[in-house]
Amino acid sequence: MGNGAKAAQKRERNAKDSKVAKSQLKSNVKAMDIQCQICKSTFLKTTRAPQLTEHAVNKHSKSIAECFPTYEVPAGGK
Repeated sequence: MGNGAKAAQKRERNAKDSKVAKSQLKSNVKAMDIQCQICKSTFLKTTRAPQLTEHAVNKHSKSIAECFPTYEVPAGGK
């Protein structure tokens, strides 16, 4: 067997084992379930209270309760 055949076999093996990269964009869009009631901006469900407070104060000069009335601090979270 020549080197050309070995290279072809290796390419076939690697092509069979290669996996297609998957995008997380669709799952990230689904995870955006915190929404500001004033400007309708969406945030990932993992967004913490300090970031939401920063948005409420800087964008709207309001409290977190006014912008995100349904937001609850996760149990064990800060």
